[in-house]
Amino acid sequence: MDRLNWIEKQRQSGNFRQLTPVKRMQDGTLQLAGDTEKAVLHDFSSNDYLALSLHPDLIAASRKYLEMAGAGAGAARLMSGDLTVYHELEKKIAELKGQEAALLFGSGYLANCGIIPALLGRQDVVFCDRLNHASIYDGCRLSRARLVRFHHNDLNHLEDMLKSRRGKGEALIVVESIYSMDGDRSPLKELVSLKEKYGCLLMVDEAHATGLFGPNGGGVIEEEGLSSHVDLAMGTFGKALGSYGAYVAASGSMIDFLVNRARSFIYSTALPPAVVGASLAAIKIIQKQPELRQKLFAKVDLFKSILRQGGLDVLGPSQIVPVLIGESSTAVYLAEKLRRKNIFATAVRPPTVPEGTARLRFSITLHHKNDVLKQTAATLLEILEKG
Repeated sequence: MDRLNWIEKQRQSGNFRQLTPVKRMQDGTLQLAGDTEKAVLHDFSSNDYLALSLHPDLIAASRKYLEMAGAGAGAARLMSGDLTVYHELEKKIAELKGQEAALLFGSGYLANCGIIPALLGRQDVVFCDRLNHASIYDGCRLSRARLVRFHHNDLNHLEDMLKSRRGKGEALIVVESIYSMDGDRSPLKELVSLKEKYGCLLMVDEAHATGLFGPNGGGVIEEEGLSSHVDLAMGTFGKALGSYGAYVAASGSMIDFLVNRARSFIYSTALPPAVVGASLAAIKIIQKQPELRQKLFAKVDLFKSILRQGGLDVLGPSQIVPVLIGESSTAVYLAEKLRRKNIFATAVRPPTVPEGTARLRFSITLHHKNDVLKQTAATLLEILEKG
């Protein structure tokens, strides 16, 4: 590959990516590194939905575990790195997700790239929603199973694929409960019916749902009462829970299997104890303070209502608000205009989203005050109108 030529093509198409060093303030706002004027930017690209990453209880718990167990585990868990704190967190996660057991991973990417290849091989098949996260697709490819993509949230198309391509080996249906780029919701009850009808496993990625849905923050699976019907409930700590890492919750036998088969678990150093401490504190908060979720979705409703009043078609039931632009270069241009208005909203472009669907993606968090949401919505509508 001619790397320089490839980079130039990315620039010309508007799909070239660059890192943007920022300083994060205690109220969740940002300052761009090197900005001598120190302008305050309101961050609409964060997944810190409940503002827990800066919560004093998480910081205190993290400090406690840092001092108690050190800066790092020092080894993979199957060596000498299996600290008791990991089992404590796994027990809490299993209870939160309504499953028998759970297993921690270093990140959501490592989880999806470890779980799916552990379950499937060349003789098997995986049915994957077209809009699933890149980490799910990479896990599918690593498994070497037959990859069958079905139209996004299209149950009829999925059933057609199941009828014609199910085969005799192991079969896995994998979806997200809340989709990270569109903010829409998966029809889980209907998916459970299909997985039972055709003898498949069902894996649900709840990265953007854990902490936000369900009476205890257990996600869409909990909210819909499907814990006993979902074979693998995967999720992350780095979004609404404000920490880092990931998990999968499942039956005890499934977790035993993954401990012995998931390479991204077996061959990775265990998470830092301070991170685990923060995650434990976050679970306690989401279970005991459901008002945080209620407060967040009141903000979501406020933001969306202003956009709708301005004539913008806003879809989806979640805290993720995508504004479809189309061309990548236009999305980048509009993101820059917003930044000059002190609004940090990243332009999401291919290959993260399909060609021709570049967008501005707004994540609503508890960091956002209502007056900021009102002003941001008004500014967005004005910029879209002027172009």
